[in-house]
Amino acid sequence: MKSIRVDAFDRAAQGAGFVLDPAQRAAAERLAAMDLKTGRGIYLWGPVGRGKTWLMDVFHDAMSSVPTVRVHFHEFFRRLHELAHTEGIDRALDRLLGRSKILFFDEFHVHDVGDGALLTRLLGALGKRKVTLVVTSNYPPDGLMPNPLFHDTFVPTIEVLKARMEVVEVAGAVDYRGQGAGGRRFGVGRYLSDAAGLQWPAAGDRVTLRPTTQAITALSAAGDLVWFEFADLCERPTSTLDYLSLAAAYPRWVLSGVPRMADASPDGVQRFCNVVDILHDQDTELTLVGADWRVPGPEPVAGGLDLTRTRSRLALLG
Repeated sequence: MKSIRVDAFDRAAQGAGFVLDPAQRAAAERLAAMDLKTGRGIYLWGPVGRGKTWLMDVFHDAMSSVPTVRVHFHEFFRRLHELAHTEGIDRALDRLLGRSKILFFDEFHVHDVGDGALLTRLLGALGKRKVTLVVTSNYPPDGLMPNPLFHDTFVPTIEVLKARMEVVEVAGAVDYRGQGAGGRRFGVGRYLSDAAGLQWPAAGDRVTLRPTTQAITALSAAGDLVWFEFADLCERPTSTLDYLSLAAAYPRWVLSGVPRMADASPDGVQRFCNVVDILHDQDTELTLVGADWRVPGPEPVAGGLDLTRTRSRLALLG
């Protein structure tokens, strides 16, 4: 059963005011050739802003007659960790996927060892359910779990991914994401060298939050706004589960005291990348105060840093 015609991508592009570039057209042709009866999915990967998510969404929208689920990596794995721990992975997938036959996974990446172990179990369960995967990522499959301390143990899972999906690179010359914020709330945020123009929290505003199990100090948390210091949020053992919970409670964030990247620890850099990832995905307004990480400079040497994607997202800030 064929899923979509290539001209559907052309019409969608025309409606959005652009023309498919050669890399996008090649990917559209592969998506159009996909036979859903085989269960073999597609893994779209390439640099940020090349249209991978757009291609996936056009394909997803054409699947109106097929039960599907579209998810972001962080949010899906947060729920999967929670439910698999209490109910087991099969019942967790019953709740998360229902009768879906296609799982659309946007901005797929694996750095955390716990996520890697859970992904291995997830692939086995999806195979039994005959669920097809369609994935977008900034990494080729062989680039997942990039930390050399853990990569070799993840290679068997990578081989399963490659066996179950056709790997298609989308690497056109233009970074379309860098051409504007698109009116999203995330892009309303600002990048400031100092806090001039902001009302700095008073000492008495300081508060301890506990979004999950980890206590996190905030300079203030009132109404729809939460304000953190970089050291409190990114240089302490906080997690993506914390950021997701906080983003649900506070649609506006300020993160001050952002150091030069070279002065942050590798773990601090990775946590900052995760914060930006999640706030972008949750469309949360973010104001940053301190050093400008949009400008390439001395960078820490560590596996698992998403600096290219992070810079692309930070470029949306005023």
